[in-house]
Amino acid sequence: MSTPGRRGRRLIQLYAGLALYGASSALLVEAGLGLEPWNVLHQGIAKLTGLTIGVVSIVVGAAVLLLWIPLRQRPGLGTVSNVFVVGLAMDGTLALVPDARSLAVRVPLLLAGIPLNGAATGLYIAASFGPGPRDGLMTGLHRRTGRSIRLMRTVVEVAVVVTGFALGGTIGVGTVLYAVSIGPLAQLFLRVFAVPAASRGSTVVAGATPERAILPG
Repeated sequence: MSTPGRRGRRLIQLYAGLALYGASSALLVEAGLGLEPWNVLHQGIAKLTGLTIGVVSIVVGAAVLLLWIPLRQRPGLGTVSNVFVVGLAMDGTLALVPDARSLAVRVPLLLAGIPLNGAATGLYIAASFGPGPRDGLMTGLHRRTGRSIRLMRTVVEVAVVVTGFALGGTIGVGTVLYAVSIGPLAQLFLRVFAVPAASRGSTVVAGATPERAILPG
């Protein structure tokens, strides 16, 4: 059973991680050198509709959460919070950060955004309040189809990137760099931010999310 102090730490980790995730994603948007797969889609829809990318992230997150119903997935506090906090933090950061035009600024934004995104992923997943809506979609498809999580992730993310690119989302070196580095970074920060277990002093990590299925957002 979770003690008040332990639960408090987990709540802080959850919301700090989600806010940092949105802020770090905003840095990648400002860098303009390529986005993570789901934000390629969010950016493409934002350009098509005139909505902000943060608002689109919230709408898409809510829509993905509806797909949990036929997959018989159960959301947690972290799942619902993910939908709103990430999008709000992204729009808030974009409103504060000046437009970056030169590569001398855009490259550092990219190189800062990716590890910060990994740290954010470790923070909120290690809090163990439930996976993000997109994470849960992958694990739900895995359970319902019997196909590997890796395959489900690949199929969904390829579809997301292709659709987002067709709508005007940004693909570039940042997309590739993110794809090859986010897994190891998230695994590292999961260990760094693991919350000590209430009973035996062991650690807990992504309770409902297998580590091999880490998919931020």
